Amino acid sequence: MEYLPYWVIISCTVAAVVASVILHYEGLRFLTDKLPMPKHHHRRRIVLLILCLMLLHFVEIWIFGACYYFLQYVPGYGALQSAEPLNLFDSVYYSATVFTTVGFGDIVPVGPIRFMTGIEAVSGLTLITWSASYTLMEMLRTWDGHRK
Repeated sequence: MEYLPYWVIISCTVAAVVASVILHYEGLRFLTDKLPMPKHHHRRRIVLLILCLMLLHFVEIWIFGACYYFLQYVPGYGALQSAEPLNLFDSVYYSATVFTTVGFGDIVPVGPIRFMTGIEAVSGLTLITWSASYTLMEMLRTWDGHRK
């Protein structure tokens, strides 16, 4: 029974990763299919693309942030320690620092919830890199078409 918190944390982490990856994939598919390709002013497409990608990352950060917020209040699952009591926005802030691998250190995970922190960092790095690769492909496609 002492391993139950770890299995719950692992399950929540897997669910957050899967939800984020599916959201990201479907978001990129939507952008590929629906983002307008203007005949002129190709910069607008790229700017709109970047804003949409930032929104995707924002939602992905909130997925992990919500998990941290709810898990830290269940005894035995670990906690996020800080100088002040944490609220939902603090959990989302913590998620953003982990997702982007900034890690300021003003909020520290203790206990089983640390597993989610490590996996979120790898997930965030992967999703941000995926976005950067997608943006590069779109820029090359847009700019190559613009030059011809």
